[in-house]
Amino acid sequence: MRFWIACVVMLCAVASEADTVVVRGRAFVSAQEHATIIARRGALVHSQCSQTEGIGTGSTPEQARRNCCFFGKRQIVEEGVAYSPVTRRYYAVIRYR
Repeated sequence: MRFWIACVVMLCAVASEADTVVVRGRAFVSAQEHATIIARRGALVHSQCSQTEGIGTGSTPEQARRNCCFFGKRQIVEEGVAYSPVTRRYYAVIRYR
């Protein structure tokens, strides 16, 4: 029985690079990691970070940042930008206070 419990715990602790790690109902992925994930997917998808979050895309890193929701209206806490060679676009994630 202990062996199966240990296996379940290990499976829950290991997440693929496209998944978020959830601990006590909260997702823990940095803005940079989330930007990398959405760049790989080529789709704008919000994370479950429990913070105000803006996501955007553009042909330059700065344009992607400026296309994020709430840009220039809230205080930035964390941000990340990633490039997708498939879509040839930059994807930005900004988390606000």
